Amino acid sequence: MISRKYNGKSNVIGNKIKNLRESLNLSQAELSNKLMMLGIDINSDGIYKIEKGRRIVKDFELSALSIVLGTSETDILSSFRKDLLEK
Repeated sequence: MISRKYNGKSNVIGNKIKNLRESLNLSQAELSNKLMMLGIDINSDGIYKIEKGRRIVKDFELSALSIVLGTSETDILSSFRKDLLEK
């Protein structure tokens, strides 16, 4: 069976999303609302699951998260990329 997880998680950006959200003093519900204004439907439970690594993040969701959180997709993925290069 093919593993669809990396280090036991469904995404590699959950911690980064949480840190960025908290640095902007946004609740999970507020982040959800901002995403919905862009047409991306992720409720606060979905944000929680992303942050815990329990939910896959689609490419269009990553782009919207980067816009709302004021950073780039590259920045959000930078820790993961660094880990891969160190292997």
